[in-house]
Amino acid sequence: MRHARDGAAAAMNAASRVLVARGKNEPQELENPDVAWGQRARDGVWVPTKDGQRIHFGIDVPAADTVAQVLRPSLRVFVGIEVDTDIVAQTTSTGIRLLTVIHGPDAPSEFRFSVSLADGLALEAMPSGGYDVVHLRYGATVGRLYNPWACDSMYRPVKADYTLSGSIVTMRVQHEGSFYPVVADPLYSR
Repeated sequence: MRHARDGAAAAMNAASRVLVARGKNEPQELENPDVAWGQRARDGVWVPTKDGQRIHFGIDVPAADTVAQVLRPSLRVFVGIEVDTDIVAQTTSTGIRLLTVIHGPDAPSEFRFSVSLADGLALEAMPSGGYDVVHLRYGATVGRLYNPWACDSMYRPVKADYTLSGSIVTMRVQHEGSFYPVVADPLYSR
């Protein structure tokens, strides 16, 4: 079993290399006082919508009691939240990223995130494969869970998509045959 500090460093290294390779258009890590992280993976994060409401994303994994290693107020790592899997959680100026770092072929191909919406909000599937958070009364989009992207250590695209069942968003990452680590990026923005 990896030491927690080594695991955090490996996850950060993998996520950083991929984000740098993707370029300047990626949302940057930034402290955001409107984002409130819980201590454990199960506690997840509260994020704002454009209309001032808050929604909750929980990380639904077997090791849900894993405590985050807080590296900065805007950056934390959940090491070993699943077999051969870590999550690098970033705060951005408009939301969050849950960079899922898959270290080997024994890692699962599905990752579940519970989503709790305020009254009057709903998730609506978009043609892009993401989900808009829609204010039901006004029909306005007040947040967006972007279609996930994923790539392996050779920067080759890896197929990733979402399914929705009730309040659970499942990210599926087809990482078999990839060069590890594979990084997948669920991104929410208001």
